[in-house]
Formats: sequence, structure tokens, C-alpha cells
Amino acid sequence: MSYTKEQLLQLAADENVNYIRLQFSDMLGTIKCVEVPVSKLGEALDNKIMFDGSSIEGFVRIKEADMYLHPDYDTWLILYFEDSKFGKVARLICDVYTPDGHPFKGDPRYLLKRQLDLMHKSNICDFKVGFEPEFYLFKNDSEGNCTMEVSDHGSYFDMSPIDGANECRREIAIALEKLGFQIELSHHEVGPGQQEINFRYASALEAADKLQTFKQVVKNIARKHNLTATFMPKPIYGLAGNGMHTNCSLWDKDGNNIFFDENDQNKLSLVARKWMSGILAHARGLTAICNPTINSYKRLVLGYEAPVFACWSDANRSSMIRIPAARGKATRTEVRNVDPMANPYLALAAILASGLEGINNNIELVPPVYDNIFELTREEREAKGIKNLPENLKDAIKELRHDPLLRDVLGEHTYEKYVLAKQIEWDEYRKLVSPWEIKKYL
Repeated sequence: MSYTKEQLLQLAADENVNYIRLQFSDMLGTIKCVEVPVSKLGEALDNKIMFDGSSIEGFVRIKEADMYLHPDYDTWLILYFEDSKFGKVARLICDVYTPDGHPFKGDPRYLLKRQLDLMHKSNICDFKVGFEPEFYLFKNDSEGNCTMEVSDHGSYFDMSPIDGANECRREIAIALEKLGFQIELSHHEVGPGQQEINFRYASALEAADKLQTFKQVVKNIARKHNLTATFMPKPIYGLAGNGMHTNCSLWDKDGNNIFFDENDQNKLSLVARKWMSGILAHARGLTAICNPTINSYKRLVLGYEAPVFACWSDANRSSMIRIPAARGKATRTEVRNVDPMANPYLALAAILASGLEGINNNIELVPPVYDNIFELTREEREAKGIKNLPENLKDAIKELRHDPLLRDVLGEHTYEKYVLAKQIEWDEYRKLVSPWEIKKYL
């Protein structure tokens, strides 16, 4: 819904809102905010609220610290799930600006907007995205600390009493609906304590905003049930990891899904094929953005449904890109390697840029893979044009360094800050002596 300044001021008064949360995301996708009393809402809507950007991951140096928050009026949301004795809190998602009135080039939301502007120049009207985020629930101890004991011992589609987290999951779904989400389905996932709640697709910027809200709701309501929710890609060795399959489609100005072609044998357009070719061409560099943590690569291993190879199929769930069976307006590509630790703004910007390059440069698509990829030899995979995805964050960052397109997506500022942060993360990890090493070698 589109709002004016006057409408938001009136809504705040009508709903007895006491505080306004001005929210934004740092480079790593962590939600940040400043709060102001409702008396400052007018000032906030006039883009006059300033904060110290030097304290935010990936932002600026101390001498460049002053930043301004420009609220996106359309993101107004009263956070009904937050019970507070201090009154209602409303949220506005903000773009970050410099004092000279220009968008801050290190703002992830700006970087997605920049790619969307480039998409429009290619005569594509809309990039729609549907996320499928998975998460685990762990019990807390008496002091509210996570115990790593799973909430239940259910499995795929189990019901109560085996599914011991159904009430928590249902409360999350109800809260999301109250916030304007259209819930598609909610169910127990394959791992004990693992959950999935899917919500309706939206245009890319709105989808990324909603995902950030989704994570906030999940974690807060889990806490009410004395549980800790985690989107960590692989929290438990030997069990299924948390993925975030990312369903993508492109649309024209007349509201047509341009991935659908009625005359094609598989009802899949040439545009869709070129789109996939671009993503696969940049698959190895994309992992540095879509699988951004050390732990991400504990999920991308053989033996689970998470992809290990860059290929596509309309049936094979071990592929990096899958084409779900639905056609017409529901035609879409499902990018399966993305995990929920990814910054959604950066991930979508990178996927979009890669796909558009495939379309604009007519990159030839390799044939689909119907074989069990895990049973193919290296020579057989190479003959089919199938690349391995990086095995760790260090290799993924190396691939990002050698990908000019993805470096351009991030921009000079974010690219340098991002690579540095991930190098530090890798160095910390490689120096750590793990419990496995103690058990193995001591």
C-alpha cells in the first residue's frame, strides 16, 4: 500500500503508536535500527534522522560517519507481535543517504534498487521472488540460553504430538498474516526441530523487505515459547541443513510471465533458458554472496538435497537450479543453493545481474541433467558442462575476486568491505582448534 506523509501521521495517531522503529540492513544482512518517539515521526518522514554509520558493518570510516535515514513510506507496519508495556511500535524500512543527499553506495537496499533500474532498461518490468526459508528451533534453559536440544523429534510433514513445535509455528504464521503476509503453507521439515513457513511471492524489493521482517517475527515469537530460532545453514552435523530456495520469474509491462512459452515443448521460454545460463555462468562467484558464511559450506555437501554442482533440471532436486512443474503465471526458476544467512538484497541483486547477463549476451544454456549427479564421474560431469560449487568460503571469495560482473554488482565500496570481512572470518576459522581436532588428535 502507498502512503503519504499525512496518512502515516494520521495512522500513528489512530493506532496510538508510541514509538517508530527506523530499520535498515548492514552489509551482512543484519537488521539494524534506531527508534524515535512518535513525536519525531514528522521529522523522520522528512528524512532528518541521522545516525553514526561508522559503527555499522561495511559502512564508513569515522571521519565519514554521518548518515541519514530516508524511510520508504510503503513499508509502514505496526509490529503487533511485540507486546510492550510502553505501547505500540511501528516500523519503517529506510534507505541510507549521505549528507550531500545521495544514496549511500554501501547500502544493500540501494544495490538491489540499482540492479532493478538496469533491468527496467532491458524492457523487463518486474522481477518477482518467492523465498522458502527454513529454520531450526532449539529449547532454551531456565535462563533463556540456547541449549542445542531440538524442540521436537518430528520429521517431514509430521503432526503433533510428534511435531512438538506446531503451536509455535502456528503462532508465527498467524502473526505474519496479521502483518500482511499471505501464508502459502507451514510444516515440519525433515530435520528434528526443523521448520518451514512459505509466504507468497512479491516484487524483489518487497520480497527482500518481507524476508527481513519474517526473520524478526520468527525469532521473537520463538523466544516467547522459550525456544531459539536459528537460520544457520548447518546447525547439527549429520542432519539436513537450512536452505532458502529462491524462486524467480521475470514479467513484462502487460503482466505476463516471460519465462512461460505456450509453444515450447516444455512451456519454457528462451528468455528463461538464457536467464539460467547467466546464473550458471556465475555460479561459483555467486556462492560467496548467496552462501556467505563458513557454516554455509557444511550444508553444500554430498548426501543431502542441497546442491553441490552448477547445473539445472526440471526434475532433479540435486541441481542448483530446478524448474518446478507449474506453468503459466507460476513458471519460475528455483535457485536452490541460497541459504537464509544471505543478505537478501545482495543475493537478489547478484542473481538478477547474472540472469540478465545471460539474456543480454545470449549465453548458451547447457542441457538439463536428469542423472543422479552424485553418481557421475568427474569426466562425465565435465562432458556435460557441470561445474563444482566451491567447497568453502575461502574458495568462494577467490571466485568472487575473479568475477567482474559480481564485483560491479557490489560496487567498489561494498566489494572491498565484504571481501575483507570474509577474509577475517576465514582466518578466524582456520586458526580455531575445534572439538573434533581435540577428540581426533589429543
